[in-house]
Amino acid sequence: MYIIVGLGNPGYQYVGTRHNIGFMAVEELAERNRISIDMNKYKGIYGKGMIEGEKVILLEPQTYMNLSGESVRAAVDFYKIDPEKELIVIYDDISLEVGKIRIREKGSAGGHNGMKSIIAHLGTEEFNRVRIGIGDKPKGWDLADYVLGHFEEEDRDKVEEGVIHACEAVELILKDGISAAMNQYNKKR
Repeated sequence: MYIIVGLGNPGYQYVGTRHNIGFMAVEELAERNRISIDMNKYKGIYGKGMIEGEKVILLEPQTYMNLSGESVRAAVDFYKIDPEKELIVIYDDISLEVGKIRIREKGSAGGHNGMKSIIAHLGTEEFNRVRIGIGDKPKGWDLADYVLGHFEEEDRDKVEEGVIHACEAVELILKDGISAAMNQYNKKR
């Protein structure tokens, strides 16, 4: 069993914001695989289903970004999964161009507060992650204002492409493993 977590903030005002691209990816995964995200537990909303022959939990923490680890830890503990092998976290990354994705097996939080919270609650940096680029903030902008803002109209296609590639990468991880996904998606395009 895998737990696939998309990071974001709950509430209508955050729908479609840069920081919520993890939610967008999990919702796309749910739609592609006919999984309803309609249950409420683990300080989040979630759905159960099958992707590439694997049982999965699709989870959207409802704790707000900075406390995402509370939700992830509750789900990991309940299902008794090994985070190093059976957890995949999808989230936004300002160091990647809009729509680019990068897959890693482990790593630091890189300044991302949601990831800081997950690492703190799990006590490890070793778990699979799929980062989706949202682009660097413009000079002079406040970081919080940037990540909580909406994508520019001209970036919509790149955002959609990034979400689709993130979903395909997760499906490939489930089917053939993280190395296969890194080999396919981490190369320069």
